[in-house]
Amino acid sequence: MQVLLTTLNAKYIHMNLAIRLLYELNKEHKGLEWKEFTIKEDKDEIAEYCSKFEIVAFSCYIWNITPTLEVANKIKALNPECKILLGGPEVSYDYKETIALQQVDYIIVGEGETPFTEFLNSFPSLENVAGLVWKKEGVVTENKAAPMFELKNFSNINPYINDKSEELYNKVCYIETSRGCPYKCEFCLASLDNKVRYLPDENIKSNLLHLMNYGRTIKFLDRTFNIKKDFTIDIFKFILKHHQPGNVFQFEITADIVHPEIIKFINENVPKGLFRFEIGIQTVNQKANLEVSRKQNFEKTKGIIQQLSDKIEMHLDLIVGLPLDQWEDIKFSFEEVFKLFAPELQLGFLKFLKGTPVREKYEQHGFKFDPNPPYQIIESNYLSAEQLHKITLVEHSLEVYWNKKRAPNTLKYITTNYSIFDFLLGLGLHFESKRDLHKFSLNDIFEIITEYASTSYKEDIIIQQLIAIDYYLHHKVKPQTLFIEEVERQIKNKIIEEKRLNHHKYRYIILPLPFNFNAFEKENTIEKIDSNIIIQYDGVNKAEVIHDLI
Repeated sequence: MQVLLTTLNAKYIHMNLAIRLLYELNKEHKGLEWKEFTIKEDKDEIAEYCSKFEIVAFSCYIWNITPTLEVANKIKALNPECKILLGGPEVSYDYKETIALQQVDYIIVGEGETPFTEFLNSFPSLENVAGLVWKKEGVVTENKAAPMFELKNFSNINPYINDKSEELYNKVCYIETSRGCPYKCEFCLASLDNKVRYLPDENIKSNLLHLMNYGRTIKFLDRTFNIKKDFTIDIFKFILKHHQPGNVFQFEITADIVHPEIIKFINENVPKGLFRFEIGIQTVNQKANLEVSRKQNFEKTKGIIQQLSDKIEMHLDLIVGLPLDQWEDIKFSFEEVFKLFAPELQLGFLKFLKGTPVREKYEQHGFKFDPNPPYQIIESNYLSAEQLHKITLVEHSLEVYWNKKRAPNTLKYITTNYSIFDFLLGLGLHFESKRDLHKFSLNDIFEIITEYASTSYKEDIIIQQLIAIDYYLHHKVKPQTLFIEEVERQIKNKIIEEKRLNHHKYRYIILPLPFNFNAFEKENTIEKIDSNIIIQYDGVNKAEVIHDLI
């Protein structure tokens, strides 16, 4: 029996751990193969490849379910005898509409390891395959639930053993050390499995070693990696002992429970830039947190982030649209979290995932959401559709100017002196009036923020100058002169000569400023004094400031 395990990844750099695990657990089954595609690939070409198999098993998620069903339909058109099996979180809940589709024959509900093996071994007699929903003579049949998979069965299983080393290096490699989450946040699917189970330690370390040797970016899938202090430190020690140059490790962390010994270990042993922590703050509003069964101490979270920010690259998350979270609450949360100046701040919007309590109780709060993936909020008793649209413009500005590092100095200054939320909202509204939000050039980015600041903050010349500095610092090669003119050529040549700058190897821009940029970088304060800033370009890396010349 020819069976294909497959999925449509969101991007080429992503890898699907599930189909690799299922393949390794069942590779003795003759005719079993696996292959990945992306959602951007030609659907007809994907269907052509898949239609050659007797059974095609898709791994389904919120980001790929729509194109997956489209491909499945095309497969059926090419080969009506081909059977389509779906699995994954997107089809494990509220699956009645999905199994009713003509192009879907089977659905595996929940963890796939046990049901998929039973499916392969039993086909076509499927009555006793636990966790399977299927059509028997046109009638939908729901088999009994599958028992929880024993993670000890992953011993000696390396899901990446068949990947080429050069491909691992250029992709995001995923690894799990545990399943389940101890928390019950009602907007998250992980809350439905509160029993935390760990994979065998030797399996974790052997697979991690393989990924460190051949991969580069390694992302842990554990919902709360730092639940167990000793386990966390043990894995950190293993990484420090074996990691290779270029390795980066990403962990999902619950910050307010990080043990002091973990903090001490990181600050004493972990080199800067090796670890990246993803921390879901979601909201600072305690009423909203409690309404979705979420526990969080923001002051503790903030303190942990500040203690670790010199060593760890932080990715912080906020969610817009939680029950009881109104406009002013969201603004307050955003401004409090932005003050932490994490390298990346994600402003997401509440999604009503199948199976989550927030979806089941949506009427209590007047929620309206898109019935199609990703099931995003449209409006509620707390936020109008117009307000939500405005917040999408804040998110656009945040992504373009902060997360993409286009205007970090400008936005730090704004945060200290004005409302960063209001600034980004106004900037987003201006951007929307000038350009397509999905189609613009780098010069557009800086021209739009300059236009906005010159009209809405025209009394503050510091903003204009910081925008110009951000513009010049964003490039690798000396760009065209915009926004601030350089000092006169004669003065520039004299400075280069006096400072013995290597003008044969580098290119320079020297800008006159009415404040000390070095002091601003260190303290985020403005020391008013006539000075110059020297920016150096090597043509390979982003420009850097040499020093201020007072």
